[in-house]
Amino acid sequence: MADVSKIRKFKDAADYTRNFVVQEEIDKYLPGGKHFIDDAQICRCISDIAEKPADPVRVREIIAKSESTCETLLPEETAVLMSAVNDPQLFAEMSAAADRIKKKVYDNRIVVFAPLYVANACVNGCRYCGFREGNAEQKRRVLTMDELKEEIDVLAGRIGHKRLIAVYGEHPTTSTEYIAETIETCYNRQVKAPKTGAPVGIRRVNVNAAPLPVEDLRVLKSVGIGTFQVFQETYNRKLYESMHPAWSVKGNYDWRTTCFHRCMEAGVDDVGLGVLYGLCDWRYELLATVMHARDLERWFNIGPHTLSFPRLEPASGTKVPEESPWLIDDDTFAKIIVLARLSVPYTGIIITARESPASRNRVLGYGMTQLDCSSNIAIKGYSDFENEAHQEKDRQQFMLGDTRSLDEMVRYLASRGTITSFCTAGYRCGRTGGCIMDALKTGREGKFCKINAVLTFREWLDDFASDETRKIGDALIEKELAGIKEWVPKFYPSVMKQYEATCRGERDLFF
Repeated sequence: MADVSKIRKFKDAADYTRNFVVQEEIDKYLPGGKHFIDDAQICRCISDIAEKPADPVRVREIIAKSESTCETLLPEETAVLMSAVNDPQLFAEMSAAADRIKKKVYDNRIVVFAPLYVANACVNGCRYCGFREGNAEQKRRVLTMDELKEEIDVLAGRIGHKRLIAVYGEHPTTSTEYIAETIETCYNRQVKAPKTGAPVGIRRVNVNAAPLPVEDLRVLKSVGIGTFQVFQETYNRKLYESMHPAWSVKGNYDWRTTCFHRCMEAGVDDVGLGVLYGLCDWRYELLATVMHARDLERWFNIGPHTLSFPRLEPASGTKVPEESPWLIDDDTFAKIIVLARLSVPYTGIIITARESPASRNRVLGYGMTQLDCSSNIAIKGYSDFENEAHQEKDRQQFMLGDTRSLDEMVRYLASRGTITSFCTAGYRCGRTGGCIMDALKTGREGKFCKINAVLTFREWLDDFASDETRKIGDALIEKELAGIKEWVPKFYPSVMKQYEATCRGERDLFF
């Protein structure tokens, strides 16, 4: 069990709201009170660069820099690329480079995961969110450990997921102690695969939760948290303050923006940034994201493990998602993904099931590395509903756009020559944070992870796949094994030894 003796306890929601933020843990990372999100610089980048005619020579220089170094661009360089997104020729060149960078860093893999909404109790009042405090339309629920086990039985035992993003509202009932217990419960639950009877379970629990103090983050580190994900929603301070009431914990802009600095201090060195596109000018948000990544690199020499790109979607009890003046269309969304891949070349890019199938299919070739499928974001939605595509607005934070099953998605990806990876070996081998950054930038990690991707893909095909999906997957594995043999001929016999053991029913083998 996690040692929670050093974390603070709160009497009730009011006590939590008043006293949770630790000011000295903010001040440490904003020396002199100067914030690393520079509003004036962002506005200059937009007006003086992004809105001016593109310089093709300069655009191509920056594309070449991104591809050759895999280093985070300067905000001014990202703004130059923004100036070119409406030029068909230059955008085609940027898109092609984004795809090459993704394959250099991550090869032709797509990592899959499932969202697991654990609780929707919340003390905050975010105007756009169905979970906000005071929304009478939302049905509130905090899963017990027994209920959580029922969810895992479906996710791991019926669908075949290995990796989760566990999502929590911000409330003292879902304290750090509760989060730690849910992570341990997820890891400890084992079930049998439907086709082979092989033991299966969840191997990696990533967390999307509210910003935490350093001691709380150390507790989550001790129970094996994967990536800690916090969405900034919007980096525009004035808009942020209008969307998040000052009386709420989330209303503290500086507490939220310094969360990942505290993560690094606590040893949680895989962090996931994200904004809610549609709340503000997308150019502002992307430039601020680049600034955030660069500040983490400045302090810790480690950038974000992932960037996520959720779009504002309809939610219960709010009109903000329909009335925002900054909503973006699919064409703009695709441009954002290309720019993000070029601006932070080494990072993982997550495109969630908020998107439509057509939108996600389109950006697969623009740098995406992770997606969810067979997703149900109702609290206890997996075990309550026979069909994971079923949605209920008053039990969800927002509505989903892509309800394809994992089997459908695996089959679609394989038909494109893309291997679905269920690998979680990097976390358990210590390949996180600084240990993985150089390997990502040089392309070594992508090739190495390909081997583990093949092993986990073989597992899933045998344990869960439909006949149609298995047939397409088998053909893809043959091609991938041939590629591995060509790439590392001396290591190939060791790969095949593990592969053959997996075919015989052994599970969770990795390098």
